[in-house]
Amino acid sequence: MTDSKQIKTALVSVFHKDGLEELLALLNAQGVKFLSTGGTQQFIESLGYECQTVESVTTYPSILGGRVKTLHPKVFGGILGRRDNEGDKEQMKQYDIPEIDLVVVDLYPFEDTVASGASEQDIIEKIDIGGISLIRAAAKNFNDVVIVPSKAEYAMLVDILREKGACTTLADRKAFAERAFGVSSHYDTAIHSWFAGK
Repeated sequence: MTDSKQIKTALVSVFHKDGLEELLALLNAQGVKFLSTGGTQQFIESLGYECQTVESVTTYPSILGGRVKTLHPKVFGGILGRRDNEGDKEQMKQYDIPEIDLVVVDLYPFEDTVASGASEQDIIEKIDIGGISLIRAAAKNFNDVVIVPSKAEYAMLVDILREKGACTTLADRKAFAERAFGVSSHYDTAIHSWFAGK
């Protein structure tokens, strides 16, 4: 089927690591390469899997106290690049942008931080920027990319990996994109409510 896409490279960047082991094991068994940042990269390597750092792709370190890690054209180009668009393919080659086929991300726990009675400064630092941008970019390019926007979707991908290997249909990817925009919508609504409540 022409709408089937193989997952070759996965960007994994999560705040909560619980529940990730099974997903990583299945992806690794299918030969999927991992790309990650900070604590998630260390977690992946602690399980015995090779993991390329985002910094080695972007040639930029994590800066501004971790506020800027993945926000870079090489990351977003790798997610948003259209695999069937000759112009996109030429530019990806020109600028050495790797194709990223799967994005596994979760967002900073904004609502939990608010509920904990944290200070305004702590709450503001839990407004996710990179994660929400990764979710939106990958969901927009569902024609080519799988987006797992929270651990609630791990089981969906695990089922696919067990049934079909590291291969998804367009319908699969669109279902993940729908979930992704639901996650981003809920998240932004919670942030808006907090600001409005002030």
